[in-house]
Amino acid sequence: MNTMMLTGTRALGMSMIAMTMMLLDARAAPALPRELKPASDFDAIKNKRARSLALFEEAGKVILHPRCVNCHPKTERPLQGDDMHIHEPPVQRGAGGMGMPAMRCLTCHGAANYDPGRVSGNPRWLLAPAEMAWEGRTLGQICRQIKEPTRNGGKSMEDLVEHMAHDQLVGWGWNPGVGRTPVPGTQEEFGKIIRAWVDTGAHCPK
Repeated sequence: MNTMMLTGTRALGMSMIAMTMMLLDARAAPALPRELKPASDFDAIKNKRARSLALFEEAGKVILHPRCVNCHPKTERPLQGDDMHIHEPPVQRGAGGMGMPAMRCLTCHGAANYDPGRVSGNPRWLLAPAEMAWEGRTLGQICRQIKEPTRNGGKSMEDLVEHMAHDQLVGWGWNPGVGRTPVPGTQEEFGKIIRAWVDTGAHCPK
């Protein structure tokens, strides 16, 4: 596919997404958290296990947010929007989370958000693997999942802290573009909460 055809295909895809977004704007979405407490707010909890649990509950404001869950679906279809409706057009996860050959994620999603068309973007835009699905799971279930290397991409706890605190694709959640509610706080604050959670034993809620 030459550059002109690729550009035309991407423009058409963006137009389709923009039209869909305008039609879905009227959907009601739940109230979403806007603030994230700093990790230092939990220092007063003297019991280490209780502090660890409280820290992860706070981290849950980010983890259970639509910006994160939408890319960790339980089916082969991603979700979108604050109300987490099924992605339109009807794309599939595909190999490597990059979509099916006829409809790759990067056909429509560029390296950055395209706000005039309300199209999200990132250089590494893709879906999380099926074993990392968060949709429909409790915070406790997700907690145990992200601690398990066979279900977190082979990450150690230190890798997990680095991923949450500095990964650019995770960071997109704080800069999601027009029409999407960002996750609360900042990625730096979130990273500090995850760091403190790990340092207090990485305990999981039930």
